Amino acid sequence: MPPTSVSGVFFLVIRPQMPGMTLQDRAADISDEFSFLDDWEDRYAHIIDLGKSNPPLSAEERTEDTKVRGCASQVWMVLTLLEQDRLEVRAESDAMIVSGLISILIRLFSGASRQEIDQFDADAFLTEIGVKGALSAQRSNGLASMLARIKQTAAQPSSAA
Repeated sequence: MPPTSVSGVFFLVIRPQMPGMTLQDRAADISDEFSFLDDWEDRYAHIIDLGKSNPPLSAEERTEDTKVRGCASQVWMVLTLLEQDRLEVRAESDAMIVSGLISILIRLFSGASRQEIDQFDADAFLTEIGVKGALSAQRSNGLASMLARIKQTAAQPSSAA
């Protein structure tokens, strides 16, 4: 969806995740959204803004089992297998930029089928939208850890997820 401009200020309208959208549809929406951001500073600010809308996890959900290892900041991720072999992704971080990265991962993967998740090249997508290459080594490691957890959970037998 194209941005709206008012006196040089851009407002991106983000479509809510529609139940019938495929992971590829979601990726296309996010890619379109990021295509209007000219440089890394704009992307960085947008990612932080995305993170502000993430709902927090409950205190009971922030456990050692849900903590994502390999992240410079604190990250907890709750993955639940839903009906029709789809995965729900919920997560929280204490760092604003990581919260924004989480928001992108939730928009991509939450509600996607396990097969879609398995077949999707998240690294290529995050590089394409200009996110992956601009992260510090620590943030890149954390993002890789979050992606690995999502992929591993999607690959588990149904009863194990």
